[in-house]
Amino acid sequence: MRNPVAHFEIYADDPDKLAEFYKNLFDWKISAVPNMEYWSIQTVDSDDKHMPKQTGGINGGMAKRPRPEVRFWTNYVTVESLDGALERAQKLGAKVDKPRTPVPGMGWFAMLTDPQGNVFALWQADKNAK
Repeated sequence: MRNPVAHFEIYADDPDKLAEFYKNLFDWKISAVPNMEYWSIQTVDSDDKHMPKQTGGINGGMAKRPRPEVRFWTNYVTVESLDGALERAQKLGAKVDKPRTPVPGMGWFAMLTDPQGNVFALWQADKNAK
């Protein structure tokens, strides 16, 4: 299968409080990431904190809500070329909300809105991202 969903993000006004909700609801492992305002969410066992061992589930994260109107979870779709996917998405009518952004040592992401107003993100793994 090509371009699987690799990661999800939940946005919160109070991430610590919302983390307790999801821990109690689903028994997820949620922990603060050192030196970042970000919380790692583990829903499936993984070899490392980012990549699941098995198919059928993905891990995610939690961050402070970027804007008051953002009231949804965001899915990150894995692509081979972030730049190529961004170009193709724009030609098909998507709007780029957050351009190519590094996650140091892990990869690159960008956030978009599709032609009907749905927000999604693209992800390209790259351990050399800075």
